Amino acid sequence: MFSILSQKALLWSLILLVCHFAISCKGNQQGEYLYKLIQSKKSQQKDFSSHEEAYYLSDFSDEYVSHEHDVEQQLRLKEADKVKALPGQPKGVDFDQYAGYISVDAKEDRKLFYYFVESPLNSSTKPLVLWLNGGPGCSSFGYGAMQELGPFRVNSDANTLSLNKHAWNKVANVLFLESPAGVGFSYSNNTSDYTVGDKKTAIDSYFFLRNWLSRFPQYKTRDLFITGESYAGHYIPQLADLIYSKNKKNENQKQINLKGIAVGNGWIDDNLCMKGMYDYYWTHALNSDETHYGIEKHCHFKSFNESNECVGYQNKADDELGNIDNYNIYAPVCDSSVTETSYSENNFDPCSDDYTTTYLNQPEVQEALHVKATKWLPCSDDLSWTDSPASILSTINRLRSSGISIWIYSGDTDGRVPITSTRYSINSLNLPIHTAWRPWYNYKEVGGYLIGYEGLTLITVRGAGHMVPSYQPQSTLTLISSFLQGKLPP
Repeated sequence: MFSILSQKALLWSLILLVCHFAISCKGNQQGEYLYKLIQSKKSQQKDFSSHEEAYYLSDFSDEYVSHEHDVEQQLRLKEADKVKALPGQPKGVDFDQYAGYISVDAKEDRKLFYYFVESPLNSSTKPLVLWLNGGPGCSSFGYGAMQELGPFRVNSDANTLSLNKHAWNKVANVLFLESPAGVGFSYSNNTSDYTVGDKKTAIDSYFFLRNWLSRFPQYKTRDLFITGESYAGHYIPQLADLIYSKNKKNENQKQINLKGIAVGNGWIDDNLCMKGMYDYYWTHALNSDETHYGIEKHCHFKSFNESNECVGYQNKADDELGNIDNYNIYAPVCDSSVTETSYSENNFDPCSDDYTTTYLNQPEVQEALHVKATKWLPCSDDLSWTDSPASILSTINRLRSSGISIWIYSGDTDGRVPITSTRYSINSLNLPIHTAWRPWYNYKEVGGYLIGYEGLTLITVRGAGHMVPSYQPQSTLTLISSFLQGKLPP
């Protein structure tokens, strides 16, 4: 068993090393790291078609959970985490923000970084939203908070911030977690912790939440919703499943008040997502007929153990895309020579990764965030990923019976985890339809389309790429507001 994991870790490390020197990794690194994981699975030629086991549900000790008698210490830590102001932030900031570390393993000194923004209006009555980005290995702070749904966007001067008019903290108190250790500012003093996978990520995220709630006890009984995108299509259902399982064992005293999950452009089934990706390429005129027919003929999408002919046509399909942003096929790619601009809500700047990276590596910014001085990267080159189940569909099915709200939303211009992948995955569950397919509206504009199944809702976001809140901030705020209120958008 150890040798198999070692081989996986070595292969993952080699692929990331190649990525580090490859031009193709420039741009949306979150999506690229997902692509590298897919390629590593394909290279292993293993059969990943079986259902995943909920191995993270096995009993584990609560020794890393903060104890109630530490209340005074937690209060001091909370006050120390309060961010007075971020360098370059604009005037008119009317909400509290916190940043710091939560220990998830005191013995190994493994600490996860969080950034938390409260709602400027009635924060005491609004729900708590946890946001997770994917990769695996990419930062929920650098992407989610600074480029997508957080209160600020980094301007092109990489020194100043603009307010995001459609930030999610208008409707919720939002918590961003950099996970696992080795991502962003999160770290461990034991480098073996950087050999990690889905299991350890789920368990550490659970311990993080328990300990964070001890530091912010006013949120212990608050409704919690877990949201995110990309490889968080694994993180979110797994964490929710773990929370549900632990709550079920302590029915008289729920530890975490989980109410729902929302997964955006999530990778939830290897084979169905791969098929959906290549079908999307052809239906959106990104591939030739010859290549598409070759994939149809030679690729079975029942495992990654495909024939050489199939792999050849898939490689050809990837090459035929050309130099486009596959995470929003109609968006421009980054051009660093463009004149400096401030954030515009209608046009997401494709160079935002560069601005964010420069900004978060400034010593005064890191000091304001209460982090140890480090070289911050949007995605980690330090991780070796060891376990990644082929499918999360059985986990989603279990959650459907738990009574929590489950939304899966999809930006319809994403080519890496496209709407076709999401539809194939959900359709495989053969769920009864409760709400017929219909458009939904953001004010008077069609924001996308939705269909309600038994225990699950699928929603598209028109004109959005992989990072849905970046490309359609107003529509996404309408969507998430409806989700938190437990109703479908108009």
